[in-house]
Amino acid sequence: MGLFERYLSIWVTLAICGGVALGLGVPEAFEILSRWQYAQVNLVVAVFIWLMIYPMMVQVDFTSLHEVGRAPRGLILTLVVNWLIKPFTMAALGWLFFRVFFAGLVDPQSANEYIAGMILLGVAPCTAMVFIWSQLTKGDANYTLVQVSLNDIILVFAFAPIAAFLLGMTDITVPWETLLLSVVLYVVLPLIAGALTRWWQLRRGGEAALGHFLRRVKPASILGLLATVVLLFGLQAPEIVSKPQIIGLIAIPLLIQTYGIFFLAYWAAHRLRLSHRIAAPACMIGASNFFELAVAVAISLFGLHSGAALATVVGVLVEVPVMLSLVAFANRTRHWFE
Repeated sequence: MGLFERYLSIWVTLAICGGVALGLGVPEAFEILSRWQYAQVNLVVAVFIWLMIYPMMVQVDFTSLHEVGRAPRGLILTLVVNWLIKPFTMAALGWLFFRVFFAGLVDPQSANEYIAGMILLGVAPCTAMVFIWSQLTKGDANYTLVQVSLNDIILVFAFAPIAAFLLGMTDITVPWETLLLSVVLYVVLPLIAGALTRWWQLRRGGEAALGHFLRRVKPASILGLLATVVLLFGLQAPEIVSKPQIIGLIAIPLLIQTYGIFFLAYWAAHRLRLSHRIAAPACMIGASNFFELAVAVAISLFGLHSGAALATVVGVLVEVPVMLSLVAFANRTRHWFE
C-alpha cells in the first residue's frame, strides 16, 4: 500500500474532525447540500460513493464471472450471516442495552425508537461501501460483485418481512424509490461505466494500459471516501454536539454488533478454508450496513427527528472508522488464510 493508504485511518480522523468543524462553522452550506436529494438519497453523497467504487468496478472481469460458482461457500457464508444471524443479533443487543443496561438513562418511548433504528440497520446489509472495503483488502472484484448483487436481490424481498417481524409492525412500507435508486446509483451505473472503461483500456493497450489506468484512478477512490466522511459528519454535526451522551449509548451496541458479526464470519471463513480474497469482502458485507435505506425507512416510519432516525444516523457515524479498523485487521491476518 502507498503512503496515503497506509495512514488512511489518520486521514479519516482528520476528515471526521473537519466535517464536524465545517458543519458547525458553515451550517447553511450543509443545509443546502442536504436538500439535494431524491427519494431520500442525497445526490452529493451518491456522487462521492460512485467515485469510490468506480475503480473497483473497472477491475471486474466479466469473462471470469462464471468461475464464481466454483466457490459457493463464500456466497453461502454471506447469506447466512446477513439474513439468518445479523438482524436477530442486532435486535437482541438493542433490547438488552436499552431495556436492561440503559433502562434508567432513557425513557421507554425513546428506548423503543432507538431499538427500532438499530433493527433497521441490522436488516440492511451493505451495498455500496463494501466495494471500497474489498478494494482495500485486495478482495476478488468479481466475487464481491456477485455477493453484493445476490444480497440486493434478497433485500428486495426480505427486508420488509424481517423488519416487520422484528419491529412487531405489520404496516412496514419499504421506500422502493430509495431502494431501487440506490442499487442503480451504487451498483448498476458504476458497473456499466467500469465495464466500458475496462473494454476501452484493453482494446487501446491491453493489460499494461489497464494497469496504468487503475493506478491513476486509485487515489480518486480514497478521495471519494474522505469526501463522503466530511459530508456525512458535516450534515450531522449539530446532532453530534447536542446529543453526545445518547450518541455514545447508541454506539455501544452498534460497535459490539459490528465487531461481533465480523469476527464470527471471519472465524467461519477460516474454518471453511476460504481464500482471503473471498473471505475478507464476505465478512465486510455482514459487518457494514446499507445506511441510506435504513435512514430512509426510519424517517418514513418514525419521523425525521425520531430516536429511530437518530440511531440509523449513529450507524453511519461509527461505520467508517470501525470498518477501517477491520480492514487493517484483515490485512494483517492475511497469512491465516494462506
